[in-house]
Amino acid sequence: MARTPSTMVALATHAPEFVLPDTVSGKRLSLVNLKGDVATVVMFICNHCPFVKHVNAELVRIANDYRNKGTGFIAISSNDVANYPEDAPDVMKQVALQLKYPFPYLYDESQDVAKAYDAACTPDFFIYDKDLKLVYRGQLDDSRPGNDIPVTGNDIRHALDCLLNDQSIPEFQKPSIGCNIKWKLD
Repeated sequence: MARTPSTMVALATHAPEFVLPDTVSGKRLSLVNLKGDVATVVMFICNHCPFVKHVNAELVRIANDYRNKGTGFIAISSNDVANYPEDAPDVMKQVALQLKYPFPYLYDESQDVAKAYDAACTPDFFIYDKDLKLVYRGQLDDSRPGNDIPVTGNDIRHALDCLLNDQSIPEFQKPSIGCNIKWKLD
């Protein structure tokens, strides 16, 4: 299993706009429609990655804990489904329903959104403030498949708590580690 780190985009970068299909509702949704009043979490995930499978339950818990506190959550899969059919939209819908994702699970077929965000791995997390300026990018927590550290979501939770309490988020942030995004071959 490849271990690809986040790119660690510059803080204060503005969130790129997008309109993508939600695999559950079938609707086309945009960043502007989905953003939170206080914070917006954009997560690049997929179905087959063992790193994402390892944290899926915590993603659901975090979203359920924070979505009623002015935080919007958006999951996006940008993987090449020709070579990774388990990441196809119909399977994305099944996974979202099975795991009871409390957030939309969007499909980035062109991979343009992943490129605009400079996403590198799954999972890759980006947190934006109310003005859609990047305040956090990096890991969920220190847990990885096989390292016996419990999945807590501490890093993401701390960043969200700081935003909600109008406190500054530490600039030292650890990159996420996961499978590389499965880019289409030209």
